Amino acid sequence: MTGKEKADPKASPNTHSPNNTSTGAQRARLLEHLEYGAVDTITARSKLNVMQPAARIKELRDAGHNISTQRITQTDEHGRTHKGVALYYLSQSEA
Repeated sequence: MTGKEKADPKASPNTHSPNNTSTGAQRARLLEHLEYGAVDTITARSKLNVMQPAARIKELRDAGHNISTQRITQTDEHGRTHKGVALYYLSQSEA
């Protein structure tokens, strides 16, 4: 034996950890959150550690997920108001 162990295929990195910044992990976190309810851009960045939520949403849409967008006014954690923030949610109707 060479001293190197084969990786256990079941021991993949936790895609739900905000510390995992791979695009696949970011998509998984967004999709999991969307299955419970809507998520806005500010929350995706601050709580889910998804720095480019629009890009991840596009990738999820391209993969066949029916995600709708509504524009809202949102206040961030610093008390600043932002107009036109995207609010994403899973939709039952056709995209």
